[in-house]
Parts: sequence; C-alpha cells; structure tokens
Amino acid sequence: MKLIIGAGNTQVEGWISTQEDELNILNFENWESLFEKSSIDSILAEHVWEHLSFEDGIKAAKNCYTFLKPFGRIRCAVPDKNFKNEWYQNMVQVGGPGSKDHPAYTHKILYDYKKLKEVFEKAGFTVLLLEYCDEHNNFHYIPWNEEEGKIGRSYRFDTRNTKESLGMVSIIIDAYKPMVINQE
Repeated sequence: MKLIIGAGNTQVEGWISTQEDELNILNFENWESLFEKSSIDSILAEHVWEHLSFEDGIKAAKNCYTFLKPFGRIRCAVPDKNFKNEWYQNMVQVGGPGSKDHPAYTHKILYDYKKLKEVFEKAGFTVLLLEYCDEHNNFHYIPWNEEEGKIGRSYRFDTRNTKESLGMVSIIIDAYKPMVINQE
C-alpha cells in the first residue's frame, strides 16, 4: 500500500491520495480507523510538514512510523530555509507573502535540513537526505527514483530549475522505519 498525504490534485496510479479531511495526520484514531498498524509500504508528503509546528511534525512522523511496515519509507519534501533566493524565501516564509489565499499562508515553520532530519529521527526513523542546501547555499543532490514517490518541486522535475541555475528547490528526505527484532 502506498499513500500520498496532503495530495491536493495529485493522483498517481498505485497510490492512495488523501487530504486532511480524509486523513488528519495528527489524529492517531483517524489513522487507526483507516489502516492497520505496520500496513503501509510507502508514504509521500510533498510540502506538508511546513504546515505543522515542530512538535506536531514529530507527532505526525510518529503516526507515520506506527502505520508503516518495517523497512517502509516516508519521502518528505519541504521548502528549504537555506536556499538563498529572495523571491523563493518571500514565497515560502512563515505566513506566506501576505495573501490568505496563498498556500504558504498556513506555513508554521521553515526547515533547514538539520531540523527536518531531527523531526523524523525523534520519531524513530533513519533519515537519508536526497536534496537540500547547506548553510553556505551549496546544493546537495543524490539520485532518487521517482517511482518511489515523485516530488514535483525538486531539482529534476521543477521547470524553474536549469543546469545553470536553481529557481525552486526543496529539502527532500527518505525516512526509513528500521526492522526491530525482539530478542526476548
């Protein structure tokens, strides 16, 4: 089972798309009413976690952890605090650029790669950084398979990016649920 949370209009064959009114990722009982524990193979969340506080981000990550199978993965992407681009930072800032109609209006946190990694590690995940800018605005990228969860606002798939310059980036991680062996 593959799940997209905060899917918007995204529909991908083989994936179940959900919105907050169908699955509130902060509500454990909501998860429990829809899924068995340890039943989900993969979760995809593109630009969802920035709409949660840091503490709620950890809570949501813990809920994902509970319902993922061992070795399951959540691929998560959020706006990058370290991307030095004035237009971009204005668009993704906490509260957005001012309009209540703008998607960033409900942003509660702007992550750097260390803070996003911390959220998922506190929930028990092992985290692999796929794309991010470091503190010196150096962009880091390792190849990833879009069939395991395509992120549109990424180096490869956002049309605002070229080989010469970046126009839209995200911090993208894969957070894996490790296999736990009970040795009683």
